[in-house]
Amino acid sequence: QVRLVESGGGSVQAGGSLRLSCKVSVSIGSKYCMAWFRQAPENEREGVAIISRIGITYFTDSVKGRFTASRDNAVNTVYLQMNSLRPDDTAIYYCAAKRRACSGLDFADFDYWGQGTQVTVSS
Repeated sequence: QVRLVESGGGSVQAGGSLRLSCKVSVSIGSKYCMAWFRQAPENEREGVAIISRIGITYFTDSVKGRFTASRDNAVNTVYLQMNSLRPDDTAIYYCAAKRRACSGLDFADFDYWGQGTQVTVSS
């Protein structure tokens, strides 16, 4: 059974940083495409970042230059480093996985999800 557990959320002031982690219960190796999504109140779930099976990353335009993402296959964990946070980054952040190649940030295409971690950025 594939389980994803996010951690690292919290409350920060604008301009601050947070690092989210997502621990996966199985070996992600080079098998799983990993991604981060977020959902703000009354908004649809939005793709934030993809980390491909070989570590290539892609980011949605609104976070480019501020967020980075990485994976450590040795500990089955992916990370989202968020810098220069803004109030409009406030959302629940979700980690997602699928055991096949990455093909974009369509949330319907991911099979496994974490429970989410709240990120709140105040002005």
